[in-house]
Amino acid sequence: MDYSIIWVRGHVEVYDWAGRFCFSADNEREAREEIAQAIL
Repeated sequence: MDYSIIWVRGHVEVYDWAGRFCFSADNEREAREEIAQAIL
């Protein structure tokens, strides 16, 4: 599944392939780790 990571006022927000909000994280590394865990 494809995800978009977007910086918003000091944090990142993650959206799925359809543009739906999934979660927010403090930084891109944290977001990518959460995405990796969700895939497993």
